[in-house]
Amino acid sequence: MRIGIAVRMTLVLTLLTGIVYPIAMVATAHLLFPRQADGSLVERNGEVVGSSLIGQNFTSPRYFHGRPSAAGDKGYDATNSGGSNLAPTNKALIDAVKARVRALRESDPALNHDPIPVDLVTTSGSGLDPAITPAAAAVQVPRVARARGLSEATVRALVAAHTSGRTLGLLGEPAVNVLELNLALDALSSPAQTAAR
Repeated sequence: MRIGIAVRMTLVLTLLTGIVYPIAMVATAHLLFPRQADGSLVERNGEVVGSSLIGQNFTSPRYFHGRPSAAGDKGYDATNSGGSNLAPTNKALIDAVKARVRALRESDPALNHDPIPVDLVTTSGSGLDPAITPAAAAVQVPRVARARGLSEATVRALVAAHTSGRTLGLLGEPAVNVLELNLALDALSSPAQTAAR
């Protein structure tokens, strides 16, 4: 008798929590937030070039660079999201940060900002942050302007236009979505100049 009740409860709960609830949540998400439910995909010329929620690795001096990534072997692996989980006093983390600072300065000898914004040399908890701080964008403005032959004022204005404020005016910090900013930069340039990322 008790086994029958247990089996029936298992079947009912499996139906409710394994089928009905997930379908209801997906349907509600698509109804209320269709863009986000579909992955917040970003298109250029009818082709999907990324998601506004997932960071990408931009290495060309013509583009703004995002946060370093510890997700997967080569970073930015959306199927292997995660951070390094190293403590602030861990020697491996300290050495990695020093190496990133050195690499930034070597890739841009004109970079004389000290200290370098922390989000340009440390990874995030997910390894997939799509945004950087306005300070991290600001130190990259001269390099991007030089590489593209644009005025720093033009590039700064583009950064300002792509800086989002705090949610509801008090949650989080202002941020700059790197993919959207780089696509806006490409819109100012000819197609031949936008090949290398």
